[in-house]
Amino acid sequence: MTKSPLVALAAALALAAPASAQVKLNGAGATFPNIIYQDWVLTYNQAHSDVQLNYQSIGSGGGIRQFSDGTVDFGASDAPMKDSAITAINGNVLHIPTVLGGDVPTYNLPDVTETLRFTPEVLADIFLGHITKWSDARITAVNPGVKLPDADIVVVHRSDGSGTSFIWTDYLSKVSPEWEQKVGRGPSVNWPVGLGGKGNEGVTATVKQTPGAIGYVELGYAMANKLPAGSVRNKAGKFIAPELESITAAAAGAMKGMGPSTDFRVSITNPDGDKAYPIASFTWLLVHKQYEDAAKAGALVKFVWWAETEGQSRAAPLGYAPLPQQLRPWIEARLKTISAGGKSVWTTAAR
Repeated sequence: MTKSPLVALAAALALAAPASAQVKLNGAGATFPNIIYQDWVLTYNQAHSDVQLNYQSIGSGGGIRQFSDGTVDFGASDAPMKDSAITAINGNVLHIPTVLGGDVPTYNLPDVTETLRFTPEVLADIFLGHITKWSDARITAVNPGVKLPDADIVVVHRSDGSGTSFIWTDYLSKVSPEWEQKVGRGPSVNWPVGLGGKGNEGVTATVKQTPGAIGYVELGYAMANKLPAGSVRNKAGKFIAPELESITAAAAGAMKGMGPSTDFRVSITNPDGDKAYPIASFTWLLVHKQYEDAAKAGALVKFVWWAETEGQSRAAPLGYAPLPQQLRPWIEARLKTISAGGKSVWTTAAR
């Protein structure tokens, strides 16, 4: 039997209703947490048909820029926004920590099976271009018994604005006066030597393809690509492997200086503690305090709270350390301040 035009129209509207009601949220930024963010987005989209999340891994610099320009609903960065950048958008930003990660020195030495050890001074001098051979006495001295080749060191660094670079250069600035004076810290710096790779993905690929290379990537990328990750001597004089426990230990010192009113923009590189891995960091989502679209604001708050609670269980298998439980009520307090049209979206979104 042929359907009447009215019945056909009603059926079409019924099919179209869920799609038209779907809230689309776009984010962009850091490659450092991209592995877990893509996992979160896929998992959340599958469980919430009313929301379509999209995240593009373009680097922290690009994430801050697109967030500030209003071309995305949320940004992501491993380098906190500077006060001047926050002022430029009238303070309309919250830094919400999501997970902890570590920058690791990774290298391509096929004939070396032992995990290499690095001192702060050696890492700084390699990236300054002062140490150019793997057989250099300063490297062999801290790796007794390891047969290192008389091969050139090929430094690989990020070519884009990068929170991973901010973490790495923040650390080198703390441990090397020469680095701090000549290069400094930031998402983008004038690298003294080396090849550039775009994103953690680009650095990972370049190191894998270049014998003698050394670069820095987030721990999850080294794990996923089966790249070696060197141990680094920490502030207490201990050589510490980049592991979830040692990354969590790095956050412990920073937590002492934080309180409920913190804005979470803290550096945890080169921390105190015998067991702390020295090149670790929080990574942040950038969200507005005030949104124009209540539906988007509510959906975003709901997703972020899911990431801060259920999503944390997915961190460790992907190479990230979950946030300390102590942070959760402070994060909740920040999310409760997000509003649209002058009204908090927390009560309808997150609970």
